[in-house]
Amino acid sequence: MTHVPTTDSPLMAGAALTLHGQSVDGVHQCVHCGLCLAYCPTFSELGTEMDSPRGRIVLIKSLAEGRIALTASATRHLDLCLGCRACETACPSGVPYGQLIEAARAEIERQRPGGPLRRLFRWVNFSLLLPHPRMLRLAAAGLRFYQRSGLRRLLRASGLLRLLPGPLAEWEPLLPELPSAADRAPLPELTPSDGPRRARVALLTGCIQQIAFGPHNRATARVLARNGCDVLAPLAQSCCGALHAHAGEHETALALARRTIEVFEASGADQVIVNVSGCGAHMKSYGTLLAGDPDWSERAGRFAATVKDVSEFLAQQPLRGPLAEVRRTVTYHDPCHVVHGQKIRSQPRALLAQIPGLTVVELKESDWCCGSAGTYNLTEPEMAKRLQERKVSHIAATGAEWVVTANPGCIIQIAQGLRAKGIRTEVRHIVEVLDQAYSYPAPSPLSSPPKWERVATVLDVKGAE
Repeated sequence: MTHVPTTDSPLMAGAALTLHGQSVDGVHQCVHCGLCLAYCPTFSELGTEMDSPRGRIVLIKSLAEGRIALTASATRHLDLCLGCRACETACPSGVPYGQLIEAARAEIERQRPGGPLRRLFRWVNFSLLLPHPRMLRLAAAGLRFYQRSGLRRLLRASGLLRLLPGPLAEWEPLLPELPSAADRAPLPELTPSDGPRRARVALLTGCIQQIAFGPHNRATARVLARNGCDVLAPLAQSCCGALHAHAGEHETALALARRTIEVFEASGADQVIVNVSGCGAHMKSYGTLLAGDPDWSERAGRFAATVKDVSEFLAQQPLRGPLAEVRRTVTYHDPCHVVHGQKIRSQPRALLAQIPGLTVVELKESDWCCGSAGTYNLTEPEMAKRLQERKVSHIAATGAEWVVTANPGCIIQIAQGLRAKGIRTEVRHIVEVLDQAYSYPAPSPLSSPPKWERVATVLDVKGAE
């Protein structure tokens, strides 16, 4: 499709537009200048107008105006969007594209929920597991047994994985290597400040983050404590609803947002710190998400103003020393919902620059999506793999020993891509690198710092199969 309709159609001029009860009036801000096209991964890969932000905005506007039906073709173009929001960074008109695509996906789930297997997959993940920490911990125990008992090695060596139904065989390599039960356990409710107190903060430990990357949460708490924070980790917290909102599960996203606000308000913290990019961007948008709820809109806006990414918070002041040398050459990958969703670009690099011995080399297309995008690498494996290979080739070209990032989805996706290519570059969360610089000489208020020669997670390329 090459013709793009204008937004000043007399059909619905001046009328409020909604999809699934959510405002999509932001479509009127698009002037079709095309500056977003060069920054859209799917348009770059496919070259089709309807797989660009501009084309998808036309689809969303037409759907909201009732000029087209939600056909299989329209759904396909919307499903292929990563939701990376790179177009928002490029847009001179301030189009709130993230809000538009989330509204469109909620409408897709209403009209085209798919067959029984798809509905089962979504129910298991979005209703049974993510909102319920106990169910997640139970699932994690089973997965840990699969990984450690020899069953995984047997299935891979025998070729039986290829007999799994649907896309399950493709998903299996993306399963994160789960840490020990001790590292999956909840953090202490209070990690006291090491030295003069700067702030009292609450840490989102998350859903997938806590069971798959619990050591990152512990490292985050240690680093914050070393920088003068009393760190609270409310035991009542659970999923923030980010994955639900991105996937069109709008009602559940609303319920989880209200629950998250209640839990963290009760903590009495000055600020809420997040070490997962998608969660941070989503929680900062709670005011918009709950804008239509008169009982919650103002409260949600106040809460959203207290949320900060861990790099954003730490970069407000110079890091407290002493910092040990970390003699590594690293490169930094910008997670989409940090750089595009939260507009945080310089702060992580400023933190890395303060670590003695660390050499940072720039990564080509560092702010280009790696293909993870929440659950995108599960639902759109072909496009996800194309973007993964593009990212991995750029990482390999840097010659870096570590690629540093700030999101678990990116960590899983990039690490799996590096393993597949036989590249020994390791993937680290930025808090791990900071924690290593702090690992000597100060004692840790939590469990002992990780063994840096071999971290028993998916990040450990040396120990990976």
